[in-house]
Amino acid sequence: MTRAVNSLDLDSLQLYLEAKIEGFKGPISVEKFSGGQSNPTFKLTAETGVYVLRRQPPGKLLKSAHAVDREYRVLKALAGTEVPVAKVHHLCEDTSIIGSMFYIMEYLEGRIYWDASLPEVNKADRAAIYDDMNRVLAALHSVDIDAAGLKDYGKPGNYFQRQFDRWNSQYRASEIEQIEAMEQLIRWLSTNLPDDDGRIALVHGDYRLDNFMLHPTEPKAIAVLDWELSTLGHPFADLAYLCMQRRMPSIGAVKGLRGKDIQALGIPSEQEYIETYCQRMGIDKIENFSFYIAFSFFRLAAIIQGVAKRSLEGNASNANATELAGHVGPLAELALEAIEEG
Repeated sequence: MTRAVNSLDLDSLQLYLEAKIEGFKGPISVEKFSGGQSNPTFKLTAETGVYVLRRQPPGKLLKSAHAVDREYRVLKALAGTEVPVAKVHHLCEDTSIIGSMFYIMEYLEGRIYWDASLPEVNKADRAAIYDDMNRVLAALHSVDIDAAGLKDYGKPGNYFQRQFDRWNSQYRASEIEQIEAMEQLIRWLSTNLPDDDGRIALVHGDYRLDNFMLHPTEPKAIAVLDWELSTLGHPFADLAYLCMQRRMPSIGAVKGLRGKDIQALGIPSEQEYIETYCQRMGIDKIENFSFYIAFSFFRLAAIIQGVAKRSLEGNASNANATELAGHVGPLAELALEAIEEG
């Protein structure tokens, strides 16, 4: 009888990994990680150790979505840089093994927090964690793209125009009902995209606290996770996406800082955080930051809409993902609020 856990054929998987990864030996057992909405991720325990398997979800997928092959490539390229990442072992593009493309990476023992106010740690560690997120982000944006072999990792041209076209298209493809705040936001963005200023860097695309694995006891990163949306693009998009959590309420498992006394928590203000990043990057200031914030909310709303649509079609990693659809409108309203403030 074939062993299967969460649609993974364990017998087929074991034979494959024993043939492809040096020293790998079964038997294996699998446990699905909770959380996450995009690419299902599993803890894989074998006789030779513990690994992580990250796969594309089964079923019909939106074009360019769930790019685990790109994740594998960028993780491999960042090994040995100042950006902490897990070691990758193997990419399987043969969908016959478990039903979709997947890759295997090392399993790391660390801490992942979903509440941006970090109630689990003291004030000093909270400040240190936020500073380390800032440091790692600056390190990421300072990676030598040519030396890392990532010169062709993104398309040329205006990053925000390309991103707007992509996420607008994906939003329309996954639209369940018309949301007036999103319509207003899309109209505003389409006429207020900035000119290409020539800045280009390796960008993460989903850089936030819960994609930041911390050392088990120290307030520093041991790995940045979930590189599916990484590409060559504009570094300020990552910074704004990280700063966005200061303006966000709770959405599912992710709890933002809206309404919190961040000074009392030891968390730097948005302006302080931007200034620290600028110092690390050697730049004076960032103009029109409200645009980058609004664009970040737009992207997140489009991503959440896609998750909700997949849930309706039975393909989402999290069975409760449909509930997230109710957050799309409020996120668009927060983007419009940022525009008004700007």
